[in-house]
Amino acid sequence: MIKATNIHKFYGELEVLKGVDLHIKKGEIVAIVGPSGAGKTTLLQILGTLDKPTKNGNASVSLNGQNILNLSDKNISKFRNNHIGFIFQFHQLLPEFTALENVCIPAFINKKTKKEAEEKALELLNFLGLSHRLHHKPSELSGGEQQRVAVARALVNEPEVIFADEPSGNLDTDAAKNLHELFFTLRDTFGQTFVIVTHNQALAEMADRKLVMKDGLIIK
Repeated sequence: MIKATNIHKFYGELEVLKGVDLHIKKGEIVAIVGPSGAGKTTLLQILGTLDKPTKNGNASVSLNGQNILNLSDKNISKFRNNHIGFIFQFHQLLPEFTALENVCIPAFINKKTKKEAEEKALELLNFLGLSHRLHHKPSELSGGEQQRVAVARALVNEPEVIFADEPSGNLDTDAAKNLHELFFTLRDTFGQTFVIVTHNQALAEMADRKLVMKDGLIIK
């Protein structure tokens, strides 16, 4: 599903990633943990095509057999929209749009019709228990509800993988627990693959695998 080989990343003289290798299977929920500064978010952004590794001849990042390092910037954007979903700590919903409209945005970018986008968005929001909040704007939703809208937005184009960066970091204990359980429900229902950077040890222990990073490497 996801294979990365010999991933390095430099910011000036600072080497953040020092030759990372990993393999994630379809339908797996993988948690990436480690101290701040270990390179977790940098790795997630490279796997999710939001950043590129520092060039070296042996590096590769493939998703379903497609080496994304070989794609042009235009094709990377298209690939990202079609195949990848993102969930962030701060949900990044657009405040002027309703829950339904926020979920539809990636589908519109993917050139889906309004009818197609809204049908899929409604299906997901109903599945996530938000059928009564469709026309509420983010400021009218609780933190947990906002994050579930963000989950629906990540899923609307039926991506192969969801990358999540501290998805429950801004939630209270009960909302975080509900979000974590939701990831497993989505995996069991839709066969979804999740790669999650987290400091939440309860979520990390629930995952199918826990990868520990330290000083720019996966150590176990």
